[in-house]
Amino acid sequence: MDSNLQPKKPPYLMIGILFIGAFVSFLNNSLLNVALPSIMIDLGIDDYSTVQWLATGYMLVSGILVPASAFLLTRFTNRSLFITSMAIFTIGTAMAAFAPNFGMLLTGRMVQAAGASAMGPLLMNVMLISFPREKRGTAMGVFGLVMITAPAIGPTLSGYIVEYHDWRVLFEMILPLAIISLVLSIWKLDNIMPQNKEAQLDYLSVVLSCLGFGGLLYGFSSASSDGWTDTWVLSTLIVGGISLIAFIVRQLKMEKPLLDLRIYKYPMFALGSVIAIVNSVAMFSGMILTPAYVQSVRGISPLDSGLMMLPGAIVMGIMSPITGRLFDKFGPRILAMIGLIITAVSTYMLANLQLDTSYGHIILIYSLRMFGMSMVMMPIMTNGLNQVPTRLNPHGTAINNTAQQVAGSIGTAILVTIMNSVTRSEAESLMTSVNPTTMTEATTVAMTQQALLAGIQYSFYVSLGVNLIALILAFFIKRVDTSEEAVRKLEEEGNDTGKPISAKA
Repeated sequence: MDSNLQPKKPPYLMIGILFIGAFVSFLNNSLLNVALPSIMIDLGIDDYSTVQWLATGYMLVSGILVPASAFLLTRFTNRSLFITSMAIFTIGTAMAAFAPNFGMLLTGRMVQAAGASAMGPLLMNVMLISFPREKRGTAMGVFGLVMITAPAIGPTLSGYIVEYHDWRVLFEMILPLAIISLVLSIWKLDNIMPQNKEAQLDYLSVVLSCLGFGGLLYGFSSASSDGWTDTWVLSTLIVGGISLIAFIVRQLKMEKPLLDLRIYKYPMFALGSVIAIVNSVAMFSGMILTPAYVQSVRGISPLDSGLMMLPGAIVMGIMSPITGRLFDKFGPRILAMIGLIITAVSTYMLANLQLDTSYGHIILIYSLRMFGMSMVMMPIMTNGLNQVPTRLNPHGTAINNTAQQVAGSIGTAILVTIMNSVTRSEAESLMTSVNPTTMTEATTVAMTQQALLAGIQYSFYVSLGVNLIALILAFFIKRVDTSEEAVRKLEEEGNDTGKPISAKA
């Protein structure tokens, strides 16, 4: 894209409208996790794996559609795309809020996910277009408020509402925000992104993308509960893996691919993407393992469990814009290294939680971990996108979003599997060490808690190893040159041959 198309002044009102839409869509990603037991009772559902589809289905639809967002952002104007997406999301929210049965509720969640899938990539691309590269850190730091904070406060908000209100309030409170965002977008949204009306959708790529990413997301999500030897789990993983390989090969051979994977030729984008993927494994696993410890080992209520995570979410919200400003001043390497060191230390502390660790100490460790995480994701992603020509921004954002979702799903499944395996082994060991004649109900409960604690501790040590891999990779980060001459050269080379430009230390 010609740099002259960049707005002379950032469209703050427009960004604010997009911000509201993206916030409610990201919030919905984790909003129902705590409310699932209440929904089971209210709608008369006996099987937890059935109601779990309200969370799994949302993630699956988002994961399948995000790769197509690169085409949508290229083919349609940002105004029409946002209005359409928000209208679909609003319809889905209304369906869920007034659903008379589980089928309608699940359909509403799927429709919600279809509308929400383009929100994050759309907002990120508008931010990239609206701000010069040397000021993107601050802008993307604000975007981090949406991407990181909204899912983090979801469990806390859900826990409070389920404790004192009906689960339908979760959707009823989202509905007016969605309607306001939709009305404002119709009234005030402008077009600032380039549009290619000749862009064609490759339907085979879409099918392979759906089978590949959908199969892997479903397979790994189900593996943690159904087991890795389950026929359906293995089948979806195999189909997903083969389809993903075919998708990648097809994208590399096409002149105008659905998702331009040749963007990985840019070294800082590739490195940042790998670090973000590795870091996502650690981040998502922490969001699963910590509540498991708090609720199942310590017996703390879901509401108090959600409140325990709130300070961490607030810390991330405060730090995200600050990290953006620090990125503009100091670059990504020092921030990523400090953030990953803090994350590693706090993960080690989580791996050493005990049966009598105080509630306040748990909050402190979890908040420290979120503080470290807040210094990593946005700086490395922004630095990577700074090395990419503007025309490839939609592909870069789509790849980052998809990779993190898949990595989070895979990492969570593997770590939960490790936790369950160690827990079973520890439980068997404890059982053999106790005389059956002296076994009481209290003894059984205590051994179950001890076994689960051992499984959680072991999984956190594995997560620590993943953290250390990301830390080692961070040493190789270089700050991308965002001078006027470097940007001009980047755009010329990117629009011509797509050859990457260099980064400076």
